[in-house]
Amino acid sequence: MGAGAGSAGYLAVRSGMRIGILSQWYAPEPGPASLPEVLARQLAARGHEVSVVTGFPNYPTGKLFAGYRMRRRLDEGENDGVRIRRVALYPSHNDSISGRFANYGSFALSAALNGLDVLRRTDAFWVYNSPATIGLPSALATAAGGPPHLMHVMDLWPDTIRFSGLADQRTYRAAELILRDWCRWTYRRAAAIACISRTVTAVLEARGVPAEKLHYVPVWTDEELYYPRDRPDRLAQEIGVGDRFTLMYAGNLGDAQGLDGLLEVCARLSDLDDFHCLIAGSGVAEPRLRRKAQELGLTNTTFLGRLPVSEMGRLIALGDLHVLSLNEDPLSAMTIPSKLPSILASARAILASAAGEPSRIVNDAGAGWTVQPGDADEFEHAVRQAHGEGRSGLASRGRAGRAYYERHFALRAGVDAVETILKEIANSSNSHARLLQSAGDPTIPQPWD
Repeated sequence: MGAGAGSAGYLAVRSGMRIGILSQWYAPEPGPASLPEVLARQLAARGHEVSVVTGFPNYPTGKLFAGYRMRRRLDEGENDGVRIRRVALYPSHNDSISGRFANYGSFALSAALNGLDVLRRTDAFWVYNSPATIGLPSALATAAGGPPHLMHVMDLWPDTIRFSGLADQRTYRAAELILRDWCRWTYRRAAAIACISRTVTAVLEARGVPAEKLHYVPVWTDEELYYPRDRPDRLAQEIGVGDRFTLMYAGNLGDAQGLDGLLEVCARLSDLDDFHCLIAGSGVAEPRLRRKAQELGLTNTTFLGRLPVSEMGRLIALGDLHVLSLNEDPLSAMTIPSKLPSILASARAILASAAGEPSRIVNDAGAGWTVQPGDADEFEHAVRQAHGEGRSGLASRGRAGRAYYERHFALRAGVDAVETILKEIANSSNSHARLLQSAGDPTIPQPWD
């Protein structure tokens, strides 16, 4: 993208850009919330003024986090060079499509009413593009000479509704008719679109997004949390696994993850006295999975519940083999779960019960085993193979995964790509002239007032 001389000159006046981040999820929420939070900190460390518009934390339980009270908006003090504007939403994350869309829609409307002043005082802003409703505040902030935005497509919509099991076929078909047109409209209003996999890039191009607007930018992880560590023996004793071979699943416990098969395999592995499975996280499928574990009489499986994000690095280091599980679906074959780069960065071996991109990455990295989703025989065989290799063999696979992470998912490369695209779209727009002209106008509302 070309850069206008006037815009480039304006950027040169300051040491960095004014960058906005729009995401429904943000720390202290776990999982997907780590991506915008890490990006914000990294951009601030590079000298940019970073402002975030997000919701009140409630993911993944659907309950407001302790220490927060719902209000129309809340401006948090600057932290690590980042300012945060939280806007009201309807907290919900159950398996009800009405509750989920009330959550998504309420944030979109609230951000449009209470967050645009923050976004419109930026040179450009980055959007965590999921759910699809995020397109409303994105488009409104850019409208009428507002700053351009980069949409980072984390989930394909409306496909993700079917994949998550939120809707039956009739409801999905009705939603598809509306959401496909809605997504096309929001894509047109983005100055650039980043995709987390090359497969997603190809799909969006097939859906009519111009190739020159698309960029391949894989997701990163928080490298201050996820890095190679020694096995935390004290934590192992506290949890009760001791020195046993530890199979671990850490992440969202949803229907899309297809974790019933993991419990069935644990039942088959009862002959391994030194085997134990840890399941960390929460989600809509957690009550059902706990009941199933009781019905199977599992004594080699422990549910840990949701742990603080700050503990996840040590927890990952405790696992000898990590499970990445997704139901068989065309969408799961295209996406890259945020937990995958975290495990690779932590140099731990992986068993991927998934198809498509996640399976390809694990195979290309030499980081572990891949099995077809739903194939309990293959899953069991892979765990027994990993158990037989011992920790030295698994450590070798973990090192291979870490090397692959550094080549393909490293945080610096991801932030470089986002920063470059934001600079390009800012310099190709007229937003800087608008900001320069309005800088001394007291009649224009200022964010953080």
